[in-house]
Formats: sequence, C-alpha cells, structure tokens
Amino acid sequence: MIFLGVDAGGSKTHALIVDEAGRVLGRGHGGNGNHQTAFEEAGNHIDAACQQALREAGAAKEHVTFAYFGLAGADRERDYSILRPMFASLHYERHAIACDTMIGMRAGTRQSYGAVIISGTGFNAAARNAQGEELQYGGFGYLFGDGQGSGSDLAIHAFRSAVRAWEGREQPTLLSELVPQRLGYSSIQEMYDDALDNGIRPPRELAKVMFEAAAQGDPVAIRILREAGKEHGNAVNALIRRLGMENETFDVVLTGSVLSRGSTPHMIDAIREAVYAAAPLATTVKLTVDPVIGAVMSAMDSSGMKIDDATDAALRRITF
Repeated sequence: MIFLGVDAGGSKTHALIVDEAGRVLGRGHGGNGNHQTAFEEAGNHIDAACQQALREAGAAKEHVTFAYFGLAGADRERDYSILRPMFASLHYERHAIACDTMIGMRAGTRQSYGAVIISGTGFNAAARNAQGEELQYGGFGYLFGDGQGSGSDLAIHAFRSAVRAWEGREQPTLLSELVPQRLGYSSIQEMYDDALDNGIRPPRELAKVMFEAAAQGDPVAIRILREAGKEHGNAVNALIRRLGMENETFDVVLTGSVLSRGSTPHMIDAIREAVYAAAPLATTVKLTVDPVIGAVMSAMDSSGMKIDDATDAALRRITF
C-alpha cells in the first residue's frame, strides 16, 4: 500500500508519498494551490507536485491506495462544487479533499479527530468529532466574527495602543517606545504624522513587538495577548459544543506563526484556560511537524488503515 498526502497552500504545494510503515517513497513541490487566488494554475501546480512525488517513488496513480488533499480555500460548499470536478480530473481512484485546517489538526494529534486553532496572518478554527462530523470558523475577517489575535490584528493593536498611551487614553506602555523604533521613527509624533499624511499602515511583523513588550512585563501587551487567547478559545469552544465533544478526550492543536513563534506564554495560557472550561478532558498541543504529514495520516485513516505506534513515530520523524 502507498499513500499520497498533499498540502496545497496559497504560496506552495507539498506532496508526500509513504508506504504503510511510514517510509518516505517520494516528495513533490509545486506553486500556489489555492483555487481562490490562482484558479487557472492551482490544479496544475497540485498535479505537478504529485507527479514529481510519483516519479521519485517509481509509482503511477493507479498504485496509490488513497490520496488526501488538504486545500487552502476549501471553505464553503461553493468551493467544493469547483474542487470536486478539479480533483476528479486528476484520476486518483480513491481520494478525498478537505480544508487545510483539517490536515493541520491531524498532524498534531495521534487521533483521527480533535480540534485546531490556526493563528497566523489570519485566523481559523476547526474541529472533527469521533463520528467524523466537521465544522470550521474563520478566514473571512473581522466583519464575519474572526480575526482577533491574528498577526494582522496584533500589529494593529500594537500600533493603536502605542498611540492611545501617548495621547493619555491608555495606561503607559512599552509599546509607545517599541512600536516607533521598530518602524524606524524617532518618535510617536513622527509616526503619527506619517500615518495620517501618507496613509502608512502597520505591517504584520509588528505583532512581534506585542510579545516583546509582554516578555518585559508590560501590562497592556499582556492584557491584549490574553484577550486574544480567550477569543481563540471561544471560537474553538463553539465548535466543540456544536459537535458534542465537551466530555471527550482529544487534542486541540495550535499552529500558525503567532502561536508557534510567540515568545511569551500569555496567549496560549489563555487558550488553555478557555478550552479547559468547556472541555476539561481536552489537551492543547503545538504542531511540531509539517501539515503534509497530516494529509498522509488522513489518507491512511480514510483507507481504513489503523496507524500503529511505530508508523506514527516514523511519520513524525519526516522533515520536508
């Protein structure tokens, strides 16, 4: 048996082929695989990555026991109505498609079900119960109820908190020093005027300053990070309740640049506290492997294969 897993994102596509023991047979790389931003090219990029992995494995499509595709942009039924025929045309006899949130979840847990919070440039949360029912939130921005605590949101909060403290509308905060310094200004006044006169907006990288201030004990930064963590927990808890998982034992996988690279525990601690209140048997864990591993695991799950301890360990040693 051989299994194909694909992680198709907005900037790159990864394809991985393994056998039933978790041994790597082939790898493939491609470009943007998100049909929402590269409709004409997405299918070609995904196919090219798969073909490269098949060549390296010395295999053909008909040899693939199951193929599982985790896709950025697979958010709504409207997306699936486009994606189903696209992937049918790739001619993998047994295959499944899902939002890439689900392969991120699967990569972080030993079980085929659980929950995931993704906080990077934007925000997503998703969950799957033991019966295989799935739900997800996020990815659509502030207007649709999400975004708080993402990298973009934290950057805006760092900027506005620096300005508010400078004006006396917020308690004093290190952000009033750190934000203009990071943006290359000699003072808040210079930054303030440039923003008003020339329309500059805080770059996403400014989110790092929030963690730097929190690491130095800044109460404003700590409060914002904790509030963001509570909101992330609130989002995943809503999914947990809707799927009837409150009394189940499962992992909540944390991934995305904000959660994986944040240099203080305040945000993650707040997530843990919120999740524990709704699902006391759940455990929060950080994702430590490439999401494409979750796609391969999902292919194995979908084929009916039970992943034993040795195979799980072999898969988690794979680097991409």
